[in-house]
Amino acid sequence: MRKKIFFLIFVVAIIRLCGVLISDNNYEEKSINKNYTGIITNLVINDTKTVVDIDRKYKITLYKKVNYNLGDLVNVKGVFKTPSNNTVPNLFNYRKYLLSKKIKMISNDVNIKLIKKNTNIFYKVKNTFIKRILHCKSNQYLNAFILGDTSYIDESVKQGYSSMGISHLFAISGMHVSVFLFALNVIFNKFKHKNIVIFLFLMFFLFLTNFSESLLRCVLFLFLSKINKKFNLKIKNELLIVFEFLLLILINPYLIYNVGFIFSVVITFFIVLSSELLKLKKYILKTITLSIICFFSSIPILAFSFFKINLLSIIYNVIFIPLISFFYFPFALITFIFPLFDSFYYQVIKILEWIILNLSSIKLLTFTISKPNIIVVIMYYAFLFLTLKINRKYIAFFILILIININSSLFIKDTEITFLDVGQGDSSIVILPLGKALLIDTGGVYKNNGAIAKNKIIPYLNSMGINRLDTLIITHGDYDHMGEAINLVENLQVEKVIFNRGVFNELEQDLIKVLDKKKIPYYSCIKELNIDNSKLQFLNTKEYDNENDNSNVIYAKFYNYKFLFMGDASNITEREILDKYNLPNVDVFKVGHHGSKTSSSKELINTINPKYSIISVGKNNRYGHPNKEILESLNESKIYRTDIDGSIMFKIKNNKLKIETCTP
Repeated sequence: MRKKIFFLIFVVAIIRLCGVLISDNNYEEKSINKNYTGIITNLVINDTKTVVDIDRKYKITLYKKVNYNLGDLVNVKGVFKTPSNNTVPNLFNYRKYLLSKKIKMISNDVNIKLIKKNTNIFYKVKNTFIKRILHCKSNQYLNAFILGDTSYIDESVKQGYSSMGISHLFAISGMHVSVFLFALNVIFNKFKHKNIVIFLFLMFFLFLTNFSESLLRCVLFLFLSKINKKFNLKIKNELLIVFEFLLLILINPYLIYNVGFIFSVVITFFIVLSSELLKLKKYILKTITLSIICFFSSIPILAFSFFKINLLSIIYNVIFIPLISFFYFPFALITFIFPLFDSFYYQVIKILEWIILNLSSIKLLTFTISKPNIIVVIMYYAFLFLTLKINRKYIAFFILILIININSSLFIKDTEITFLDVGQGDSSIVILPLGKALLIDTGGVYKNNGAIAKNKIIPYLNSMGINRLDTLIITHGDYDHMGEAINLVENLQVEKVIFNRGVFNELEQDLIKVLDKKKIPYYSCIKELNIDNSKLQFLNTKEYDNENDNSNVIYAKFYNYKFLFMGDASNITEREILDKYNLPNVDVFKVGHHGSKTSSSKELINTINPKYSIISVGKNNRYGHPNKEILESLNESKIYRTDIDGSIMFKIKNNKLKIETCTP
């Protein structure tokens, strides 16, 4: 009977998952006008904006502070839309993440009106908790440890925790529950209905943390364990973990996209599987063994989501697991109950953050690891399972898989040209066999704090197993083409930089200062660049009196496919190039100046007769790009636009061209 129930849940869960994957492929973004009345179920207020969840279905961002509380009944009117997919391949998908939390639509264009103040006793208690926490100097960590909300912790510090592989210690999970259970067992040791009190407390804790996915999994596991023991079902704990995973996926199949939830399930499974190994008397040996198991079981998830692994995280976990478990987390509870400890706790938090920021800057044993396909992930976990459960000799196989993945760029044998979606700007990545990579322009948006380099260009390269650029080519010195160059050079190994013709402007001079400091060679006014069997020719050899016309215009041939990158060159530069060169028909035409009417003349288009035309342009940009006349001139060509199609990938394999897009 148990096997039949398990099998039935397994089949139904798989069907649900398949349904999600199919619906994702047919996903279309849509916007609707909505007039909706619901309860505020989550509320985050910071200096610049307020984020409100309504009925755990709708997320609203307001760029102002609001005087509402959890549980308030409100009416919202405005435009709601389905969240966008990621527009750069392999990177974080915000839509799927929100769906894992059952949020289906978002808006930052609504009017919100209070209908009725909260009267729910549970929300009143939670509002009291929140107000008490926000009055503390150490509120960032009280929020994290008590309410499961890490959004108040500084982003640079969170990045430090993540790069060190210890961010899981700040997510509400089994570690935190065990502390509560220990305290409750001590307090209610002789109480007849102790288990009922503990169960009610866990339910309230779930409510406090807004039903955190990792905590939900932990509480469900405890509940199933009690049933297993009470009815003597004799189900192994690792099977209980699989069973609860299937149950939760059955309820919400989008949980498969929640990294925190997957971390929790996978790491707990392998810890339970290794229970015999963890029966060590010496605490330090037990902690080291636990850290090693957690590290190896988390590698595919880290590779799949973050493309980095840090071997030092084994040591960091040995140090920080007891430090967080036995000091920082319990002291957060003490500070919440007795606020007089707040100043002291705030100081020890600052010491922790100082340590984290310094340790996270150590990159000695941090490796880039390409995003693995699902078959590699299954193979890795299969060999890890065999190693822990059957024979240690299998360790060689999953370590071999790990080594291959770390050096995966050496196995790249095809050529891929990707036109990244960087908004109103340009950035194109060329990846050649053996992982050699060059970047043409970096994009750039004012006041984005390096978001394009750190959140798009570098992660995309890392997802391919690449941690260095052989060449960075700057077509010209405008911000939307090279604004991210300094951020890129500061955070990624770059072998050389190529500038365009003309006098270096202020932006280019700032970059040159960084290049000189890092001793990175740079060149300008070059005629050609050879990388293995590929040649890039720089067609613009004349100097003009403006930056756009001085753009590097690059003709490249990859195998038998011809590409032409125009930068922001205008019709004047195009005329000079047409007079000087006998241009052939090209396969892929990177349209000049984002489709502006000052570029891409009919004469040029008729001469090169492009099969595919790429326009890199921001959605609803203020310049009105691309120009309608240019689109009409290109009507014989298949047009791809980054504002509509997201990033566009041209993959050359076995001398055949395959085109993929990353549609929003």
